[in-house]
Amino acid sequence: MLDDEKQNAERADETVAAAGETDETESNGDGEEQQPAPRRERRQRAVRGERSGEGELEPPTEPPPAPRLHEQFKTNIVPTMMDEFNYGNTMEVPRLQKIVLNIGVGEALTNGRAMEAASADLAVIAGQKPIITRARKSIATFKIREGNAIGTAVTLRGSRMYHFLDRLVNTALPRIRDFRGLPRRGFDGRGNFSIGIREQIIFPEIDYNQIDKIRGLQVTITTTAKNDTEAIRLLELYGMPFVKETVEA
Repeated sequence: MLDDEKQNAERADETVAAAGETDETESNGDGEEQQPAPRRERRQRAVRGERSGEGELEPPTEPPPAPRLHEQFKTNIVPTMMDEFNYGNTMEVPRLQKIVLNIGVGEALTNGRAMEAASADLAVIAGQKPIITRARKSIATFKIREGNAIGTAVTLRGSRMYHFLDRLVNTALPRIRDFRGLPRRGFDGRGNFSIGIREQIIFPEIDYNQIDKIRGLQVTITTTAKNDTEAIRLLELYGMPFVKETVEA
């Protein structure tokens, strides 16, 4: 009985193997059968064919354009300020050092998703991943403990700084409702200027249907100017729309 069962099992295995070979054999068009390719190789070929049909992304052949404001600084702003302030060397002309964007998220203490939403908005505006700012000490009045996440910030330098300033001056600020110019009281006496923006939706990169809440942010422009007079003139030449001073008669 055992010998008969073994023989039947061997016959069944041979039948299954023969059927598999018949299904997997391929014809070359002349009637001759070729050895079947393994299933794994055939799957890889199919995947390669699909990928090749989709079209591969080619790397950019040209470098990104230089910031427009940086070219303007070298060609127009430097000669103008050297004539107005009588600088003896071009290196004495004040220039932009960095721009810091900051969003305070006090509601993050009770709403965990608020920090993620604020960071996402700031990343879209700045084009750079922001960092999470945490409390340096505990404040019982505001129910803040040391180490709590209370805001998000990003520091822009180089090309990204000039690109952001260009978008801020020419695109974002004109979209403020009832905008009549920036006040000059935002300077700190050492050539740095701060401005508070009440709504992040003035930036065209923000989709109004994708935000969860209207949030404000603070923009701090740091320059190498020695005083506010030089800093004001530098930002005016960049196109910053300050309120004109009225002279009383």
